[in-house]
Amino acid sequence: MNRAATVLLTALAPVSWGTTYAVTTEFLPADRPLFTGLMRALPAGLVLLALARVLPRGIWWGKAAVLGALNIGAFFPLLFLSAYRLPGGMAAVVGSVGPLFVVGLSAVLLGQRPTTRSVLTGVVAAFGVSLVVLKAAGALDVVGVLAALASAASMSMGTVLTKRWGRPDGVGPLALTAWQLTAGGLLIAPLAFLVEGAPPALDGPAIGGYLYLALANTAVAYWLWFRGIGRLTATQVTFLGPLSPLTAAVVGWAALGQALTPVQLVGMGLAFGATVFGQLRQRPATAPATPIRSFSFAEKNARKDSMDVTGPALRR
Repeated sequence: MNRAATVLLTALAPVSWGTTYAVTTEFLPADRPLFTGLMRALPAGLVLLALARVLPRGIWWGKAAVLGALNIGAFFPLLFLSAYRLPGGMAAVVGSVGPLFVVGLSAVLLGQRPTTRSVLTGVVAAFGVSLVVLKAAGALDVVGVLAALASAASMSMGTVLTKRWGRPDGVGPLALTAWQLTAGGLLIAPLAFLVEGAPPALDGPAIGGYLYLALANTAVAYWLWFRGIGRLTATQVTFLGPLSPLTAAVVGWAALGQALTPVQLVGMGLAFGATVFGQLRQRPATAPATPIRSFSFAEKNARKDSMDVTGPALRR
């Protein structure tokens, strides 16, 4: 029951991330992806840092910076870049190969040998996502595809390293999340001002949208995500990722009036099934038990005599 609760709580993170597109398009200023990434990461990190009241020590200054760059600082800009340059849901399709990246990185960094089951589950999940979000469009943009692959690789590496490094003694997932969000936000800040200039004017809906993204969509969601990484395998966590594009499709249908075709419904079923299947534990192969033999009274005496004879010889 504790493991099931951990899976469900961790799943709330990608579900929350699936609402980002609707909130961004409906409430936030247009064409400010870096500023949006900055407003998601840095305020959330500072709030959690104030709550945790713990700073990194020693080598963890460097580790927190690396994890913050991979999971936030590099991931956000690359993700937004791919979304702006690729047609339809192609960015989500390319990004859905993340579970396969995690399977490979887990083999190298965690010593977890890839299984046919995990690879096939990742392929089915990516195929299901493609049926949900992929739409016919013009030629693909090479920079957009590379950005989408890089964003998936960045998040995958961050997930595996978070699992490999764990947390310092006495430090909980709240502090670890705060370190990464703050480090990632500080990395995005100069890039946002350099590329996009001064912050835009914000109205009431935009302020509400940014508050939602910073608190629920980032602070709480990433805390649940890193908490899950500490309690589940890296592969199990990453197979929850397809819930994000699935949630985006459902929100688009329910809130934005976007229709869902039969093909999309089939894709949702495949991706969701792969997500659930990815949470099932694989039973380790066990060797057959050796039968216990009972000895008669005479056999026991014979074994005792044999031990008395060979014992001195072995001692010599």
